[in-house]
Amino acid sequence: MSNFSERLTRLPVQPGVYLMKDISGKVLYIGKASALRNRVRSYFQKKANLPPKIKRMVSMINDFEFIVTESELEAFLLESNLIKQYQPRFNARLKDGKSYPFIKIDTSEAFPQVYITRKPNDDGSRYFGPFANAGSVRRTLGLLKKLFPYRSCTKHISGTDERPCLDFHINRCVGPCIGAVDVDGYDDIIQQVILFMEGKTADVTKKIRENMLYASEQLDYEKATVLRDQLTAIEQIHEKQKVINISTENIDVIGGAKYRDQCRIEVFFIRKGKLIGRDQFIMQGTSEDSESEILSAFITQFYSHAHYIPSKILIPEKVANIDSIESWLTTKKSSKVKVTVPYRGEKKRLLEMVKENAERGLEQLKLKEIEEGSTDEALSQLQEALNLPKLPWRIETYDISNIQGSNSVGSMVVFENGKPFKSDYRRFIIRNVEGIDDYSMMKEVLTRRFKKLKDNSTQSNAWVKSPDLVLIDGGKGHLSAALQVFLELGIKDISLASIAKQQEEIFVPETPEPIILDRRSQALYLLQRSRDEAHRFAITFHRKRRSKSSTTSKLDSIPGIGVERRKQLLRKFGSTKMIEEAHIDDIASLPGFNISLAGRIKDRL
Repeated sequence: MSNFSERLTRLPVQPGVYLMKDISGKVLYIGKASALRNRVRSYFQKKANLPPKIKRMVSMINDFEFIVTESELEAFLLESNLIKQYQPRFNARLKDGKSYPFIKIDTSEAFPQVYITRKPNDDGSRYFGPFANAGSVRRTLGLLKKLFPYRSCTKHISGTDERPCLDFHINRCVGPCIGAVDVDGYDDIIQQVILFMEGKTADVTKKIRENMLYASEQLDYEKATVLRDQLTAIEQIHEKQKVINISTENIDVIGGAKYRDQCRIEVFFIRKGKLIGRDQFIMQGTSEDSESEILSAFITQFYSHAHYIPSKILIPEKVANIDSIESWLTTKKSSKVKVTVPYRGEKKRLLEMVKENAERGLEQLKLKEIEEGSTDEALSQLQEALNLPKLPWRIETYDISNIQGSNSVGSMVVFENGKPFKSDYRRFIIRNVEGIDDYSMMKEVLTRRFKKLKDNSTQSNAWVKSPDLVLIDGGKGHLSAALQVFLELGIKDISLASIAKQQEEIFVPETPEPIILDRRSQALYLLQRSRDEAHRFAITFHRKRRSKSSTTSKLDSIPGIGVERRKQLLRKFGSTKMIEEAHIDDIASLPGFNISLAGRIKDRL
């Protein structure tokens, strides 16, 4: 790192953008500042609390540049454009340096086409997007072509062609090439396409219905039939669009899920209270960025190229520069834009749904990555890092789930050769531990499991298989509890480890310091995936038990009272409390009941 002391003192105290460069002149990082001097100098002051990512970046800086702007808003926009241009390694950025595709409709043409472009301009055309990839655009165009008979050819339209193409004969084009429709008639169709893309499906169907009725009144039944079929198709799509109970607002909902050096961002597009579409994007260079930093970077880069901005954007967490973002979006849209974090109600539920979609998509990304990577490599890395006597071909992972010590359960998931082996998964109901004591619960689970391993009479194949590695979800305390079980049962030939989620530290017996695996290693990913699967399996079982316990009646614990007799009692008396207050003879008089059973019911209640 060079000494910039003189240059730093002469930096302007004005808003602007700065570019940090390495010795080869490559841009490492781009940032914005309300006061350039203060912001840039902060990197070169000795601060022990600088994030690790920034420390590494500063150590590589050989030079810097800056651009003075007239306002913070201008710096905000310039930063986004420069990040897209240079793709610096230390900035969170949308994947690839390519332009994202849009759907373009050039309304200045007499007979506009609807097509893909990667270069949106301020030329008066209508643009919809950006889409994550060309596949997303083509699926949308395929749907539009089924619903609206605009032309798909690129020929010059004179209206004097001798014969139309096949699209005309199958009602996929209105035939401007042969003069079957004039400019105004074709424009009606294009306006329907635009309304549909804006989510105004009701306006589209209203217009088509009016045209259908008019054609019918004019006895043009062939045209009326074509319009009827088009109307039916659009209404079917309309019914499939998920209705969101948020009035008639236009909203984008953004959620994300992070993995290693990238973050999957999911965007749901809601127009007039309906979910009309969604798209997914990948942000790169996010390994040490917080969720709010990633969201801020995504919003600025995504909406700097979007040609439609809704009046409201929902995000899961507040971002530091929210005022600047809202100001910039409002200026770009020419009307008020609000970026908000919902904390309750329908919008909160919607945000959770988007986040879940991002997490599901991320899981698929992980699966693809490990499928493309080498399982042998992951197992070899794990054997070396944890100093295991053999490859951990079979890994059993354990987790505990409870709320305030209630409905406590444990889970055992099994990975064989790096893949889930679900037939060997097992669940445990905690029987002997009261209150909140995760360590004792873990000991109970492991004791029950490994007693079965030592008991050769067990019939379950899952119990008699010996794991190469037992992984505990937790830190040193959980590992100690597991080690105590192994010592008590005399187990010496099974390796043991735990993984603490916060820092992804790996603990093994007789080693006081944690093992830190490379964040990008296949070995760490295998452990993380196994841990996450154990957590999922445990919490699913816990929720099921909690739900069941909340609906259990006192009557269920009475010997001789099954489902049918319980129904009889509740139909007759209405509630458990009314049964408790009823006379014993009234209970005994029910069909299938007697004095002895009625007395038992009264005693228990």
